[in-house]
Amino acid sequence: MYWRVSSAWTGSCVVDLGRNRSFDEQLSFHGYIVAHPLQDHWMMSTLGSDSWWRKTLYVTGGALLAAAAYLLHELLTIRKEEELSSKDAIILHQFSRPKSGAPSLSPFCLKLETYLRMADLPYQNYFDGKLSPQGKMPWIEYNNEQVYGTEFIMEFLEEKLGVSLNKSLTLQERALSRAITKMVEEHFYWTLAYCQWVDNLEETQKMLSVSGPLSDLLKWILSHLTGGIVKREMYGHGIGRFSKEEVYGLMEKDMRTLATLLGDKKYIMGSKLSAVDATVFGHLAPAMWTLPGSRPEQLIKGELINLAMYCDRIRRRFWPEWFVDLEDFRYDLTTEMSDTPSKLPDLGLYSRTDTSQETIYSHSSQLSHLSHLSHTPTPQEPPSPVSDPTGHSLYDSDMDTECSEIDQLKC
Repeated sequence: MYWRVSSAWTGSCVVDLGRNRSFDEQLSFHGYIVAHPLQDHWMMSTLGSDSWWRKTLYVTGGALLAAAAYLLHELLTIRKEEELSSKDAIILHQFSRPKSGAPSLSPFCLKLETYLRMADLPYQNYFDGKLSPQGKMPWIEYNNEQVYGTEFIMEFLEEKLGVSLNKSLTLQERALSRAITKMVEEHFYWTLAYCQWVDNLEETQKMLSVSGPLSDLLKWILSHLTGGIVKREMYGHGIGRFSKEEVYGLMEKDMRTLATLLGDKKYIMGSKLSAVDATVFGHLAPAMWTLPGSRPEQLIKGELINLAMYCDRIRRRFWPEWFVDLEDFRYDLTTEMSDTPSKLPDLGLYSRTDTSQETIYSHSSQLSHLSHLSHTPTPQEPPSPVSDPTGHSLYDSDMDTECSEIDQLKC
């Protein structure tokens, strides 16, 4: 197919947009704009008024641009349909993996992905950055049906797939679980967002996953835009009208409440997992691993050590590919944030039943080695972080004793 568009400007040159046409110089041009002096061009005698040619150029150029945009849209649509055509698979839309090594900087994204792993539901990550119609992340697609909001997503999956983490809870326990969830999501979350996007904005900015020649500038713009949105929404919520010290005071009260509720139990509601554990873990994990030197990190790795043990227990069980340094378990004023890239891969289609046995064996060996080292501390070293003040190991294996718990959820 050959196409040709020509246009001229008064007294200067003619622009010939052609394909597969050879000129006197014996050069072949394919879709390039070529300018020739008007007096030397053989079409000079056939040119009409300037206005007519300009209109022709505008119309033709607009048509070409529209056609190109349409083709690009179709290609992207086809590609997305190919990528998201997994029948009976959950497509999880969320933010890209950060450079901190943690799966997400968003408590709600981490909550939902952890919930899917707890319920042993296969899913496919889609890091497209597209927000839901409510302007929120995350959201899911299941058999071409879109669901938004983590609470509605969990209810939808329970109804469609018949998997519930709360089956073993009594009505009173379910009421308590919901009360804890609302305290964490509607109150503690805002204090955490303040710490992330206002008080520790520079550290959070370093963790954003942005690549390219202008990555530093884009990180700065994105982080400051997010920080501004957080401050505006906090003010609307009401908690943003208080001083910094008051906000951190509210955060500490929430964290102490969670520590008291947890006590010496394995999980929030007892010895078995429930949906509230995904919520609490998703919101406490940033304090453990993505807010270096912050007040919540000092609290969770110091006075509220049972929350740190709780977070690490869930991380080891449901995130076998998420490795952390043992020293990260203990707060250290001299600790500097590492610039190394994230070690957490984008897993794509995920199912806990597909976890590599080599990965589990390697991780178990590493934990065994760390546990062995913890029994031989030197006098100059502080108490080993692999045991709590009561002497119980932080790495007590819960994989074998609870391997059938997930299967019971499907019964």
